[in-house]
Amino acid sequence: MKDKISKLIIILFGVIIIYFAKTEFSEHNLKKSISACLVVQKRILESFNLEKSQKYCEEAVRKQKED
Repeated sequence: MKDKISKLIIILFGVIIIYFAKTEFSEHNLKKSISACLVVQKRILESFNLEKSQKYCEEAVRKQKED
């Protein structure tokens, strides 16, 4: 009986760790994608506007993430 309980606790602990890691790295990846988009926008556009480009990149990355 103790063996089953300890296995259950280990599995629950693992699931909780995976959940927190997923949420933490998801936000990190989102920021990195937006930064990469801004770099590309700066290289492509002749008249680079940081605010407009950042808004565009955030919308584009979030839209792509939803799909």
